[in-house]
Amino acid sequence: MAAPGLITKFTNCCLLRDHQIIRDDLWVKDGKIIDPMELFYRHKKVYDQVVDCEDALIAPGYIDLQINGGFGCDFSHDIENTEECVSKVAKGILPHGVTSFCPTLVTSGPDVYRKVIPRIKKRPGGEDGATVLGVHCEGPFISPEKKGAHCLSSIKDIDEDSSQALQLIQMYGCLSNIVIVTLAPELPNALNMIEFLAKENIVVSLGHSNANIDISIKGVEKGATFITHLFNAMSAFHHRDPGIVGLLASHYKNVFFGLIADGIHTHPAALRIAHRTHSDGTVVVTDALSALGLPDGIHYLGSKSVEVKNGCAYLAGSDTLCGSITNFAECIRIFKQSTGCSTVEALEAGTLHPAQVLKIENQKGTLNFEADADLIFLNQDLQVLQTWIDGKCVYKRSS
Repeated sequence: MAAPGLITKFTNCCLLRDHQIIRDDLWVKDGKIIDPMELFYRHKKVYDQVVDCEDALIAPGYIDLQINGGFGCDFSHDIENTEECVSKVAKGILPHGVTSFCPTLVTSGPDVYRKVIPRIKKRPGGEDGATVLGVHCEGPFISPEKKGAHCLSSIKDIDEDSSQALQLIQMYGCLSNIVIVTLAPELPNALNMIEFLAKENIVVSLGHSNANIDISIKGVEKGATFITHLFNAMSAFHHRDPGIVGLLASHYKNVFFGLIADGIHTHPAALRIAHRTHSDGTVVVTDALSALGLPDGIHYLGSKSVEVKNGCAYLAGSDTLCGSITNFAECIRIFKQSTGCSTVEALEAGTLHPAQVLKIENQKGTLNFEADADLIFLNQDLQVLQTWIDGKCVYKRSS
């Protein structure tokens, strides 16, 4: 962060603010975006330093709610080096414009969860890497029929006779570092688990599920507010039973949905349908694997071997897709091109909406006054030029 009390004026730029792109300056003090009018008229101050943005578009930093690893690290596999893996990924995603993320653990055994989760602590970002917002546990309470690349033997039922708190502690070890849990609402006793997690202020995401529309609605009524990688690892849309996908057209407008916009997992037509049905709920995620940033070869997703060939990741020896190797900035560009949406809509799918999922939109995902000064500089092609966290430049693309 800049020296305490130092006021920085970002000029010669456009800003993404209040759902529009405007020509204006941005003012930052002590890692926060400030109101220049209050600065001038109340405190009788002006700026201490100026940053010429050279006609860049300034947007809030990207927020990735689902990332399994990257740069050779897998959070569910490299359990002896958890802190090092998180740090490596946090640093590696800065050039992609990601300023905050949720390290994601796929379906694993209790021995893995209890060892890893306590070591992935929430922490602020900076020069050493993006902010860690908390863990996304993608399992183990999922449908065996819709396990995707997850390990079948690690999938667990929800016990009717044990309390939800006890089951979660026995499975995860602790809840304080967890911010999202993906589960299948059709499992016996799942609705009670959803209600408990929601009361604990943990976001419940419906996914890896064979649920019909009725069960999906009940899940939302119990407190679920997110859908994990829409269209992938869930019952297909049918005109008499649209399944989880049908939530997009329901009257529950507080439901958000993740989309893997890597050009592989979700067809452009499906991206368009989802966006045009419920644009305010769109959340771009990478679902990135350890192979992010690496060439083709053999990598890992939890206990499973993954083969990356021709830019696609499959379970080794199969044709089952198992995560992405496309970085966040590229996903935003693919999403915009595929859907034909505006620049504002594309950027908000990677900034404001994921912040709203976690109910942190007053601090992140926005350039409103008093928000964290987590920023990205973009050119007209939405290429990341610079990344800033807490009012400090942490990445600058070489010219």
